[in-house]
Amino acid sequence: MTHQFPALSPEQKKALSDIAQQIVASGKGILAADESVGTMGNRLQRINVENTEENRRAFREILFSSDASINQSIGGVILFHETLYQKDSSGKPFPALIKEKGIVVGIKLDKGTAPLAGTNGETTIQGLDGLAERCAQYKKDGVDFGKWRAVLKITSTTPSQLAIQENANALARYASICQQHGLVPIVEPEVLPDGDHDLQRCQYVTEKVLAAVYKALNDHHVYLEGTLLKPNMVTAGHSCPKKYTPQDVAIATVTTLLRTVPAAVPGICFLSGGQSEEEASLNLNAMNQSPLPKPWKLTFSYGRALQASALAAWVGKSENKKAAQEAFRKRAQINSLACRGQYVVSGKADTAATQSLFTASYTY
Repeated sequence: MTHQFPALSPEQKKALSDIAQQIVASGKGILAADESVGTMGNRLQRINVENTEENRRAFREILFSSDASINQSIGGVILFHETLYQKDSSGKPFPALIKEKGIVVGIKLDKGTAPLAGTNGETTIQGLDGLAERCAQYKKDGVDFGKWRAVLKITSTTPSQLAIQENANALARYASICQQHGLVPIVEPEVLPDGDHDLQRCQYVTEKVLAAVYKALNDHHVYLEGTLLKPNMVTAGHSCPKKYTPQDVAIATVTTLLRTVPAAVPGICFLSGGQSEEEASLNLNAMNQSPLPKPWKLTFSYGRALQASALAAWVGKSENKKAAQEAFRKRAQINSLACRGQYVVSGKADTAATQSLFTASYTY
């Protein structure tokens, strides 16, 4: 028969559970500011700003130095390695700036995709080598949660069972290592929105992926109360000719989660997956208004869908700092309302909020 060797002490479990609950406290979600140097360069290029370390730092300072009221909407911030060690204009480290608002600091831990041989262009994720040492150092440097993104795609031949299992096991191993070092793991298995598949195909694939992920987490003795899930919403492919309503997306997504995600998981923090800011908010709102049971907090972990309007307002000019912060605060507040199913659309959303943020085969 199987035998469990306790992986975590009761004290370790409580600490992890407390951090997870703090991040997804009522009405709160996550700002994903963990874009790599290259990805941040693509964002800056859209507003004709040079991709320098100072420009990357300056924009993130705008986000992190927002009014303290932002902590009513944002419970956690995911940073890139470079950003973790940067400072604001007065010399205060970014982690200290974030923590003084009562917001939890996180870090991107995966090291990107690598080809998975024997598949039709599918990938696995790098970064397990040396992960324990990195987690220990990040914990010392003020980090309390991590993030690891696995990527799967829908085509006529994918995702393969091999890719699903390989990525599920990598996510579970990462989660176990995180917890050993006091970091809450955000588990992110993303089914990409590329393609012309319909809503039902995405739901089928997402169910298979999430079922495999939670089987792997169970096999690796991961303490679910001290984790968070960051999945894709169940949406049709970006090129699908049929259009679905937020209510369609909500029913398909919540049904998928009910079939696959244990109630022990404190929160599900959706990625925006290239949706416009407004679309991501409306879909999240519809989920929280759904009549289906929801034993977990349904919230957000948005990058593009929290930053697009702020970037458009800033355009690299210091005199636009307040306008950019106001755009960010407004979007965060809208998503906070969506977490409670209380977002009511008033008037017409601005151009930046309704613009598609889709990028094919998105990496970051």
